[in-house]
Amino acid sequence: TLITHQGLVNYLSWCCQAYPLSAGTGACVHSSLAFDATITGLLAPFLMGRTVEFLAEDAGIEALSTVLNRDCDYSLIKITPAHLELLSQQLSTERVAGKTRALIIGGENLAAQTVSFWQKYAPETILVNEYGPTETVVGCCIYQIPPDKRHAGSIPIGYPIANTQIYLLDRNLEPVPIGVAGEIYIGGAGLARGYLNRPELTADKFIPHPFSQIPGVRLYRTGDLARHLPSGGIEYLGRGDRQVKIRGYRIELDEIEALLNQNSHIQQTVVVLYQEESAEARLVAYIVPDSSNPDPQSWRQFLQDKLPEYMIPSSFVTLDSLPLTPNGKVDRQALPAPEIETPFVAPRNSTEEKLVSIWAEVLKVERIGIKDDFFELGGHSLLLTQITSRIFQSFNLEISLRQLFATPTIAELAEFIEEKLLTESDRQLLSQILAEIEE
Repeated sequence: TLITHQGLVNYLSWCCQAYPLSAGTGACVHSSLAFDATITGLLAPFLMGRTVEFLAEDAGIEALSTVLNRDCDYSLIKITPAHLELLSQQLSTERVAGKTRALIIGGENLAAQTVSFWQKYAPETILVNEYGPTETVVGCCIYQIPPDKRHAGSIPIGYPIANTQIYLLDRNLEPVPIGVAGEIYIGGAGLARGYLNRPELTADKFIPHPFSQIPGVRLYRTGDLARHLPSGGIEYLGRGDRQVKIRGYRIELDEIEALLNQNSHIQQTVVVLYQEESAEARLVAYIVPDSSNPDPQSWRQFLQDKLPEYMIPSSFVTLDSLPLTPNGKVDRQALPAPEIETPFVAPRNSTEEKLVSIWAEVLKVERIGIKDDFFELGGHSLLLTQITSRIFQSFNLEISLRQLFATPTIAELAEFIEEKLLTESDRQLLSQILAEIEE
């Protein structure tokens, strides 16, 4: 990316005025020098006559944790949300206050749960959500989180910095109304010239400014989605290219992640489209819970109250932490394959044997235990309709889709069917007795 001196100077000039660099001792740089976010913690303190402490790149977030456990008073620390989450787990609540005047958080979507630790135990630390692609020099839109305000879901990205314009536009390059999702387009002093030796990509991403009469003025098309809030700020919604298609439905993965982040028992989450060979694609949610007793069923129910069935992940995988790239962003390629951890329990009677046979035929899974969850095996509502028809053929019993959702294991479903058949048998017997009495 061809960044101009003007763009860099514009960001740093704003940075020196907006962030508390005149107080504290400077910054601590723990990320790679090749990572553009390092500019904030490296150059801005130098411009204000402060010091910069470098940590070994290969030491990871543990090095930053070690430094912050000492007596220190940094002006600011630039950090990604994933690294901040890890840092919150490694610092004691008694020693977290007063370590840095500000945390500048950027690189990925920031969930409210990620900053709750710092709001509670270090309320004097300024927390800033900084949004900005490399093509607009590190940061171009920021939101300073009020210390006494508790958000739910995602933290807003706020307002553009000096000499920067941000537009939320639809596919026709028309501004979207308040509350409606639009793609983020950025203009102003921070705009890069383009990409080195890549004229086609430059022409695709840097478009003529649709609202300017000045020749040569451009906007950068980010591919990010956001919406205007009634307050005037901007809320980040996710990547526009993270849209997937399952069973004919278009799904925004970021929408599912945003809802899961509203759950108070979830610290971090990533939702991906997962597909094995010869198997149907399915949604998998990777979750870092806030306790040692994760409850995937409650997470499923939480989403079922807010989303249509086709947007509910088939599997919920719990992790101690999400895998990260060297720059502190979530490494989706390193996420483990989902596994069914339920111990295998063989069918115990003829009802369960028939149901196992039905599930195996519909799901195309060879080994199914009576405790296995239908949805974790890759099931969904369209396959449930096949289950209902086969149950009717085998048991002469009609079962609603709602009931199948409520009994997602063979053991539960078999128990319901046996009770239903017993009730039906009792009813028929009673009818027969009454008929004989009448005769």
